[in-house]
Amino acid sequence: MSNLPQGQKKRNHKKKGFLHRHSLGLASLGILVLLIILYNFNDPQTHWGSFLGNAVADWTGVAVTVFATKYLYEKGSAESRNPKHEPDNAFLRFCLDHSLLLVLIPTGVIWTVMFLHSKTDSKWGQVVGNVVSEWTQLIGLVIMTKRLIEQHSKESAKG
Repeated sequence: MSNLPQGQKKRNHKKKGFLHRHSLGLASLGILVLLIILYNFNDPQTHWGSFLGNAVADWTGVAVTVFATKYLYEKGSAESRNPKHEPDNAFLRFCLDHSLLLVLIPTGVIWTVMFLHSKTDSKWGQVVGNVVSEWTQLIGLVIMTKRLIEQHSKESAKG
């Protein structure tokens, strides 16, 4: 008879495989690739094509969020995890402490420049415009979570 409370299962401590450990990131990338392929073969002037264009931008944001918050940090943001080791060098520590914004801001500028040089009513111009919106939301969320909290939020409770 097990000493575990009723309803709890004994955890299997076997090492998980690559697919298990990276399933969220791989799934988000897989969905993004599928949406890009579907959008490429659809007319953006139709409801389905318009939906797919929006979905490409949204899932780009999801994939970036999954990978960026896995590898990058933003000191003081409840949405970001803390680095395991902080470097002694002040410049390197700054770069690590703000690596999330140091990636999002320049890539956001690149997306914005691409949007400014595209035809807004073209098939991919609309998608790039939506990606710019997505990046603005991500940057805004990271900045807001440095100072603002939301009651009963697991992330806000960390601080």
